[in-house]
Amino acid sequence: MENNIEQPQMNNIKKNDFMFKVQIVIITVLALIVAYNLGRLYNVGSGVTGAVVGVSEIPASEIIPTGVPPVYGKELGIKYDDVSPNNPKLADATINKLSEYEDKELKSELMNRYIKIGSSISCEYCCGVDAIIFSNGQAACGCAHSFAMRGLAKYLLIKHPDMANDEILNEFGKWKVLFFPGIHEKKASVLKSKGIELSYINLASNKYRGIEQGQTNGDDMSSHHSEDAGSSMVGGC
Repeated sequence: MENNIEQPQMNNIKKNDFMFKVQIVIITVLALIVAYNLGRLYNVGSGVTGAVVGVSEIPASEIIPTGVPPVYGKELGIKYDDVSPNNPKLADATINKLSEYEDKELKSELMNRYIKIGSSISCEYCCGVDAIIFSNGQAACGCAHSFAMRGLAKYLLIKHPDMANDEILNEFGKWKVLFFPGIHEKKASVLKSKGIELSYINLASNKYRGIEQGQTNGDDMSSHHSEDAGSSMVGGC
């Protein structure tokens, strides 16, 4: 009789042990899945995707210019703060102001400077051309951002010829960062990770073009006219 009673008890004990082990396995698997997903979320948040690995984003506040542009800001009635995704109408109006001198004729000496400056920067997130102008000084890109940079160049060369070429190019860089803030945050991270000085010329000119995509110095960027730029573009192409 005792054997008949003990046998069910032993079976229950074995069954309980088995269920306990099953629960441990399930909990372990779930823990691994959670850990894996948390790791993926961390990597995405840290910018560990695409061609650039292990680079975190630079806060926008570190690269976004603010206030009134020196020399010409009050003259044109504009501020860096006027170009923002929070106010598209004001951004477009500011871009139009910057573009007003785009059709102005330049004398030979100023045209040479204009070509040198304009050939040093592009609007690669809108079009795949090498620069905003061709080698003869003609417009090479028809987007609003390029009109703004060309217009500003001519304005400064005509009204403030004492400004050095790099000073003008530096101003281009500021506006280009405002036109494409998101992609330049990523680019700033890459430059910083490589120990490259975080100047507006390094950040926005052709000097390190494409470095955020694992490319440099004028490599074809037409395929990158897309997600990175468009997701945070201010003003129209």
